[in-house]
Amino acid sequence: MEKKSIEGPAQLKEMIRLRKKSVEFLIQSSQQLQATPLVKYTALSLFADRFLPSVTTLLKQGNELGSWLLRSMEDSNLQLFALISIWISSKIHDSRALSVKSLKPLGDKFIKDQHFTTRDFLEAEVVFLQVLNFEIGTSNVAFTFLEELFIRFKGMAKVGELVSFEACMDVMDLLYEKEETSILFSSPRSLAASILVTSYVVTVPKQQFEFPVLPWVKFVTSYKEEDIIEKVKDILRHVFEPHC
Repeated sequence: MEKKSIEGPAQLKEMIRLRKKSVEFLIQSSQQLQATPLVKYTALSLFADRFLPSVTTLLKQGNELGSWLLRSMEDSNLQLFALISIWISSKIHDSRALSVKSLKPLGDKFIKDQHFTTRDFLEAEVVFLQVLNFEIGTSNVAFTFLEELFIRFKGMAKVGELVSFEACMDVMDLLYEKEETSILFSSPRSLAASILVTSYVVTVPKQQFEFPVLPWVKFVTSYKEEDIIEKVKDILRHVFEPHC
């Protein structure tokens, strides 16, 4: 296949489309595979925060990419790598990890433009790890910080029972799906704090806003209130903006 350049507005727009579609596919596949939230968000971190930016940088620099799986930025190839990220994440976190036997039928069903063999899955795993320089640490996954903050918040304040963790995860999904908000994941701890505050604002009835959530977040994270407020405003703008 011919390698696609990603220079110029049209190519950049196409890359944004490819990213959005592959991230949505990863989220949907996680649901189909009944992956735990930790597996899902670790996979998103590996794929969206690290793999895609690394591949994009390599292509912009004109580097020769060895595997045929990287020589063309197509929907099908990126969807395969999305499944690979779930597979690797499952190996990290699950006592009984997902296998190719569970991933391949999903690929056969939903990846329309290309049929990938078991051998392709195995090759894609190696390629994925090579792009990441085999660095698959999970110490900076926003979800883990969010879960920790949420548990502490529920233990500290009665109003914490009203905060929806599902809403927190919905917000995180939305931020991953949008190219313009993906930069927020470069600061996973402050993002986790901002998502918690956002969920508080969205899900807790206004008449029960008695808990000083911003001072508490500042106390437990050491982030400035004004910085959290700015991120919350940005998140809310994207959450409530009209969708076409």
